[in-house]
Amino acid sequence: MKTIRIGSGAGYSGDRIEPAVELAEKGGIQYLVFECLAERTIAIAQQARMKDPGAGYDSLLAARMAACLPVCRRNHVTIITNMGAANPPAGAEKVKEVAKQLGIRGLKIAAVTGDDILEIIKKGDYHIEETGEKSSMLRDRMVSANAYLGAEPIVEALQDGADVVITGRVADPALFIAPAIHEFGWDMNDWNLLGQATVMGHLLECAGQVTGGYFADPGYKDVPDPARLGFPIAEVRADGSFVVTKVPEAGGMVTLTTCKEQLLYEIHDPSSYITPDVVADFTGVRMTEVGKDRVQVTGGKGKPRTDMLKVSIGYVDSYIGEGQISYGGPGAVARGKLALEIVRERLKLAGVQFDEIRCDLIGLNALHGNKISAGHEPYEVRVRVAGRTKTMAEAVRIGNEVETLYTNGPAGGAGAWKAAREVVAMVSTLVPRHLVKPSICYEVIE
Repeated sequence: MKTIRIGSGAGYSGDRIEPAVELAEKGGIQYLVFECLAERTIAIAQQARMKDPGAGYDSLLAARMAACLPVCRRNHVTIITNMGAANPPAGAEKVKEVAKQLGIRGLKIAAVTGDDILEIIKKGDYHIEETGEKSSMLRDRMVSANAYLGAEPIVEALQDGADVVITGRVADPALFIAPAIHEFGWDMNDWNLLGQATVMGHLLECAGQVTGGYFADPGYKDVPDPARLGFPIAEVRADGSFVVTKVPEAGGMVTLTTCKEQLLYEIHDPSSYITPDVVADFTGVRMTEVGKDRVQVTGGKGKPRTDMLKVSIGYVDSYIGEGQISYGGPGAVARGKLALEIVRERLKLAGVQFDEIRCDLIGLNALHGNKISAGHEPYEVRVRVAGRTKTMAEAVRIGNEVETLYTNGPAGGAGAWKAAREVVAMVSTLVPRHLVKPSICYEVIE
């Protein structure tokens, strides 16, 4: 039975580049997928595009392409990525520019667009899933609205002979199931095949998480050579079954437990995992260890896709002002607590206006609060005060008050840092599928 090998080259925007090069060089793969687009990432990219029409694609796009394009061309590996973010055509132009600089010829680059439906959302009034409110309440603060596209336009680009496919917002698994649909000629209405392929995409989409990265816990779950963590490969067969593996000499590991943990990642209802392509059912998934760093996966199923598509809406929510300073040595915790008391009082005296405030001692109670963290006094702590405000000016004042602890006590404060930034928040809604119209444009290097 025909088998294809798909490599996962990135699990988020800032991921390592070397493991992707290793996959292209040594993985025997036909496809290299870079999944780099989080919900908030695309909203921030949209803001960048508003300032510069030529911006809005992933900041590491050029670096990834410079590192991977030569070896991918040499080994006939097709690249699929959502690094187009808010501006896939500009991203495709950047890939073309990099390829020319490298002396690469005969390259066809596809840019998938149509996910940006900001104007549609602004003109309508849609139900916000998280709050139950209407989208019109956010209209003046919206910076982005992107629908989750499925695999279909990527498949079309592959059928048109694209060597690089660069998209904006698509469902993460769609990046991985598209090459399988293309290679095996699957029917886009074969729900069980698409459901099983979605299991594959879900396991690979976070790259190093499934090869032991997010799994590692020293003394409990030890992972070999994590500094050289290898990224995963799926060996996919025409019946949808697949084996998760990695380059043998790479660090990390692929086991039943690493795969099972990743299978549960970000899954709300395993019997109804809704994507643009299929409603996948993970409840019948079976995993079998068939060799060292080789786990076979079967049993995924699916039901017909819905008539609605999810849309992520990014909007300017507020501002955050933050300040930090460290205390070490005997009495560090007491001095840190006094520092927090001083800042709280100073914010009142100065009349700083905020909607929400957090005052933590990192190393003592910042993650789980005072009750759970009680009983251990560390030798060093870091004070962190962060407040959410309605204006940038008020946010700046919060960090300033922390910085003044340098000279106004307690003793021994060091490493002060402050920042103020705009907060782009995300909510989601659903729109009828027919409103979203994907399209493809091409850049070609003869």
